[in-house]
Amino acid sequence: MSTLTAAAPGRRDGAALAQLVGEALAHAQGHADTKDTAEIKAITDAMVRLLIGAPLHSDGKLPVVSLATEAGQRRNKLTHTHTGLSDLFYALVKARTPVPDALPDSAQARAAKQQQDLARVRAERDDLRGQAQLLARIVHVLEIENSKRRTLRTKLRRHPGRVPPLGVDARVRSGAADG
Repeated sequence: MSTLTAAAPGRRDGAALAQLVGEALAHAQGHADTKDTAEIKAITDAMVRLLIGAPLHSDGKLPVVSLATEAGQRRNKLTHTHTGLSDLFYALVKARTPVPDALPDSAQARAAKQQQDLARVRAERDDLRGQAQLLARIVHVLEIENSKRRTLRTKLRRHPGRVPPLGVDARVRSGAADG
C-alpha cells in the first residue's frame, strides 16, 4: 500500500488517491461482480483521468457533471447513490487547486491606486451627470421662452398695430386681471 506525502497534492497524487479509494470501496462491497462495484470502478477511473488532465469522454472541467459524463454514468449516481465519491472528488479538486499567496506590496499598492482612481472617476461621473441635468433644464426653459417669442412674433405679424410691452402678460393687457 502506498503512502501519501504530506506536501501539497499534485495531479498524480490526487489521481493515486482516487484510484486507491475506488479499489477500497469496490473491495468493501464484497462482490466483485455487482453493479455498484462496476459503477464505483468507472467513477474512480474517470476521477483519475480528470485529475491527471486526460479526459476521454468529457470536456475535462472538474464539476460532478463532467465526472459523471467521463464515467459514463448519470449525474444522480454521484449525487444520490455514490455521494462519498462525489465528496472525495470535490475534496481532491479543492486540494489540487493552489491557494493564492498574499498579494505582493506592489500589487497591493496598484490595487489601492486603482481604487482611488475608480472613486475619482465615479465622482467625476456624478458631477457630469449633475451638469447634464442642469443643462437639460436650461435648454427646456430656453425652448419654452423661444416658443413664447415665436407665438408673440406670429401675433405681431397678424396684427401689426398692436404691440404689447415686453414682459406684460396678455391677461393684464386685456383687463382680465382687473376684475
